[in-house]
Formats: sequence, C-alpha cells, structure tokens
Amino acid sequence: MNDTHRVRAGRRTLDVHRPDKVLFPGDGDLTKADLAEYYRRTARYMVPELKGRPLMLERHPEGIAERPHFMQKDTPDHYPDWVHTVEVTKAGGTVRHVVCDDAATLVFLADQACVTMHRWLSTTAHLDNPDRLVFDLDPPGHDFEAVRHAARRTKELLDELKLPTMLMTTGSRGLHVTVPLDGRSGFDDCRAFARDVAEILAARDPDRLTTAVRKDSRGDRLYLDVQRNAYAQTTVAPWSVRARKGAPVAVPLPWDRLDDPDLTARSWSLRDVDAIVELAEAEPWSGLGRGRSLDAARQRLDKLS
Repeated sequence: MNDTHRVRAGRRTLDVHRPDKVLFPGDGDLTKADLAEYYRRTARYMVPELKGRPLMLERHPEGIAERPHFMQKDTPDHYPDWVHTVEVTKAGGTVRHVVCDDAATLVFLADQACVTMHRWLSTTAHLDNPDRLVFDLDPPGHDFEAVRHAARRTKELLDELKLPTMLMTTGSRGLHVTVPLDGRSGFDDCRAFARDVAEILAARDPDRLTTAVRKDSRGDRLYLDVQRNAYAQTTVAPWSVRARKGAPVAVPLPWDRLDDPDLTARSWSLRDVDAIVELAEAEPWSGLGRGRSLDAARQRLDKLS
C-alpha cells in the first residue's frame, strides 16, 4: 500500500495518506484516493454549498464496514491552521466545528476519511437564523413512488405559498425538498412554519402522508420529517458521498427529473463522477434568485389552515 498520494486542490498541494485504503469494500473496492479525487473534481460545485457553515463530519478511517466510525463535531488540534473553524455554543459549553471554505479543505477532509459532510442550515454569520428550510422525505418501506408523490405534493403547496424549492436525492432512502430563506427568521419560527406546512399536507392526503412522530402510528404512510429545522441540527450536504454500500451521492436535481421512472435516492454514486460533474455544470438549482422571507408565506399559510 502506497503511503501517500499528492493532490493539487485549489492553491494547495496536499498529501493523501494511505490512498489505497479501501473505504467501500465490494463493488470494485473504492479507496480513499477515489474519495479524494471525487471531492477534488466536485469542489467547484460543493464548496459554495458548504462555505460559511458549521459541519458535522462522518468519518470512517478503516472503511464503512469497519470500526471505528464516528460523527465528528469538535475540530482536532492537529488540523492545519488554514482549515477554518467556528466556535458555537452547546449545552454546557462550546464546540469548534470545521467550516469548509475552499477546495483544499474538502480534499483534506477526504484524507481524514470523512466520507459524508453534514451541514448546518445556518451560516457562521447568523447561527441562530437559518437560510435553508428542509423537508426530509423517506419512504415508509422501500417504495420510492411514495417519496416521489410526497415531493410533488410538497412542491405544490410551497408553490401556493410562493416559495421556491430545491430537489435533491439524499443518497440514502429518499429526497429532500429545500426552501432558500433570507435568514431573517429564527429557528423556532422556521420549524413551526415547516411543521404547519406538513400538517396541511397530511390533512390534504391523510391516506398517504403523516406527521405522526411515533413509527407505530404511521402505518404505511410517509412521514413528513421537519425535525432537522433546529439549531445545531444538520442535513447531508449537496454532492456529498454517503457511507453506504456502493458509495451513493446526494445529488441536486431540477424538478423535471422527478418524472424519470428510473430515479431513486441512490441513482448516482462515486463511480459516476463524470455524470455528476456534467449535472452540476447544468446548475440544477439555478434561477431561484435570493432567499425568501417567511412573513408573507406565513400569512398565506394561515389562510389555508
């Protein structure tokens, strides 16, 4: 096994240690070098989605099938000083999160066997005020058509409220529907808004959608999950590799791709880097404009309640 592999990322040249280390056993045994190359090539599209946001890092030093694997919030002392961080408050103290502001940091994190980046919904400039609102749609079983249906219903209601929406496969089981916000509302107001949207969706389609938190109360209905809309909660970052068999990727999509009958939550993987770059070049989330205020949307929502 080679000890290091040199990679140029942005303005820096980095060493990827143990590049031949298999992180995804089976399916061709994808390595740390493969992960670093993926993040190097997609950095142009991924860094803008990470920039200025605290991250929770999902690390698998010995590969996704072996221990140890862990979620890292606090930044180790040995990280280079050019890796940006931010100190945030938590119950009983503070924690210093990594902030990925450039391609070199992204490749460095791959060298640390960080497979998946989970990002805050707010930025370091306004930690208490999210600029993203997320509806997490996972199927009750393995029926992706239920997710497709829920995404359509969610978009229809948000269209009524005159809010723009972004669609993304999660690389796991479902889809995310995300609303870009102007960052003026606090987390409590945003979560309450998302919860009320979910309640109306469930009321309109009670046989297929639910807001029941308890699994045994959901039956075969899809749970409209809005719990991530809270301080210090995270969601998987766009273009991030997931720590799953086959190395699937969370991929932003234009809404017309929802009609593709072959679409699944894992339609793209680390092996599809060329196709992913091509999709990213097409700017699937373009044309949304600035983030929106929830004030007018709240007034419209209240009229529907």
